[in-house]
Amino acid sequence: MPDILQYPDRDTLMENIAEDVATQLSDALDARGVATLAVPGGTTPAPFLEHLSKADLDWSNVRVMLTDERFVPETSDRSNTRLLRGTLLQNNAASAQLVPFYREAETPEEVLESLTEAITAALPLDVCVLGMGADMHTASLFPEADRLEEGLDLNGTAVLLPMRAPGAPEPRLTLTASVLRSARNIHILITGPEKKAALEVALTEGPASDAPIRVVLDALTQVDIHYAD
Repeated sequence: MPDILQYPDRDTLMENIAEDVATQLSDALDARGVATLAVPGGTTPAPFLEHLSKADLDWSNVRVMLTDERFVPETSDRSNTRLLRGTLLQNNAASAQLVPFYREAETPEEVLESLTEAITAALPLDVCVLGMGADMHTASLFPEADRLEEGLDLNGTAVLLPMRAPGAPEPRLTLTASVLRSARNIHILITGPEKKAALEVALTEGPASDAPIRVVLDALTQVDIHYAD
């Protein structure tokens, strides 16, 4: 069962999750000399990423990747990579190694192989931080997405998948559930009562296809849920 850590406000949440992630990255660097971190896109985690950028770590040996990306160039306001460069890849973390989730092409399928190769070389994840939508999606594993079944297949060999979903304006690229679940440390960052209510549903029994976050909530490793209103 995941641990639910509730904070008095969002600022405290963002500071604490940054401290936890920094400690786990430091432990990974001490143990193996390199560390791999996966983080979510969107605006909610931005303060966490900014706090983490100031951590005193050997960032030159930390590989950073997104959990998922919209298939848009970095010039787009919807680019998670653009957000990452402006938040985490600053200050001490400016020397971190960014593992790309986008290359210019007409469709994500055209660059899937080359992107997968670089991502696979950086696995397994030492620390994975995920968000969750009110529809209980995580990364770009959306209910009703076109390749959701493949993305949730824990016996599958896919690392990265193109994903198209109702309500998503552009195609996505997402790490698969098997990659997310295999992270040595997993954190889920949730804010607001709407997502808290969704989490309560996700923690009940039911198919992962209805609530894709479930595939991470029952991971064999420790899962910490960080929540503030």
